[in-house]
Amino acid sequence: MHYLLFYEAGDDYVERRAAHRDEHLRKAWAASDRGELILGGAIVEPTDGAVLLFQGDSPEVAEMFARTDPY
Repeated sequence: MHYLLFYEAGDDYVERRAAHRDEHLRKAWAASDRGELILGGAIVEPTDGAVLLFQGDSPEVAEMFARTDPY
């Protein structure tokens, strides 16, 4: 099954993201290496949201990522 995780950015997201970007990308690459994260990125300009596409047996794969993602 495939699952979409939508992110809505807060007003100060652009200013605050740099402090968390390395950890976010580390988690994303690890999820990709495990075959869980298929695709992800910003959905509009200016950056006010993002979407990540996961695959797994249940929505838990996307939910766990969201719970532990510093973004």
